[in-house]
Amino acid sequence: MADDFDIGRIDDVIHGRMRLGIMAFLSGVDSADFNTLKARLQASDGNLSVHLRKLEEAGYITLDKRFVGRKPLTEAAMTEPGRRAFIAYLDAIAGLVAGR
Repeated sequence: MADDFDIGRIDDVIHGRMRLGIMAFLSGVDSADFNTLKARLQASDGNLSVHLRKLEEAGYITLDKRFVGRKPLTEAAMTEPGRRAFIAYLDAIAGLVAGR
């Protein structure tokens, strides 16, 4: 094992399966509505809400909640700090795998 192996480089906010999925999906789009994320990630309303809130609290995503007609619409978008954190997360995983 490499001497510089440091599991602490992994961002715990992103590392959870659902949050990683959210970040990966949002990295390829400008924004996504709640129902799209729910379908793509095969998540329940409650589970997705909890993970979106955690990412929002970390400053990695923004949530825009409004009504369209009489229906609520929640859209999520990755922030620039979120994009940097996601890239750093991917780099850290690559470094651990490569033994750097």
